Amino acid sequence: MENRAKANVVDKLVSSRVHRRAFAKQVFAGSLAAAGAIALSDVDVVAQAVTDADILNFALNLEYLEAEFYTVAATGRRIEELGIGVSGRGRPGATVGGSKVSLDERVAAITQQIALDEQNHVTYLRTALRGAAVAKPDINLAALGLGFSNQAEFLTVAAIFEDVGVSAYGGAAPLIDNARVLAAAARIALTEAQHAGVLRLLASDGKLAVPQVDATSVPPLGQPNGRLFFVDGAGLSPVRTPSEVLRIVYAGGRNEGGFFPSGFNGTIETA
Repeated sequence: MENRAKANVVDKLVSSRVHRRAFAKQVFAGSLAAAGAIALSDVDVVAQAVTDADILNFALNLEYLEAEFYTVAATGRRIEELGIGVSGRGRPGATVGGSKVSLDERVAAITQQIALDEQNHVTYLRTALRGAAVAKPDINLAALGLGFSNQAEFLTVAAIFEDVGVSAYGGAAPLIDNARVLAAAARIALTEAQHAGVLRLLASDGKLAVPQVDATSVPPLGQPNGRLFFVDGAGLSPVRTPSEVLRIVYAGGRNEGGFFPSGFNGTIETA
């Protein structure tokens, strides 16, 4: 009985609330900060009391955004129209902006596969969280004023999204308590990293100027100091704290804005 319970990640997600300040400080100090990846002063999320479910809901907000972005670009439809669940705790919201993008055969095939992966990530996290899952909040796909007019715009925004997604999972990982929850999140992060590599290659092939959203950004090959992969000088993927990620998707806002005009749903919602 005990082994079966341990093997079931779903039953481990909604755990009792635990303060992780000391835990997170130890991990960040011993690994990330020592590698120069992040400063402890930036880890303001550790001052909160968060559960693994809170962290997965933080990821679910991002997966809602990515799933909507790729699904709309590939099909012109929203994920709810495909039968993917979007209800849950917090403020339910609509997705506005965006349209199907005219893509060449190669990019269309890649986009369709990424859209399917992101849809599955939403379903996977919602299934794992069960009744604790947050609802899809308001999402504005037109927040940047670009992304859907042509293939170049789409690839530019997609490359940014995937780099941010990879760094978000990397930054949140030290805050996860349960080993099986961490393993599940890692598998999603590995998929996002594969997406990022492909999209960075497409951006490089297209000689696209991908804007750098903050100091953690790594420009694609072909730009000054560019690299083919989203890695630092040590060959490691950069990470961002949840607050740093929120500042990006909120377009500099603290509680809302940008792609999330009403903010995130869940405990981790303030940059």
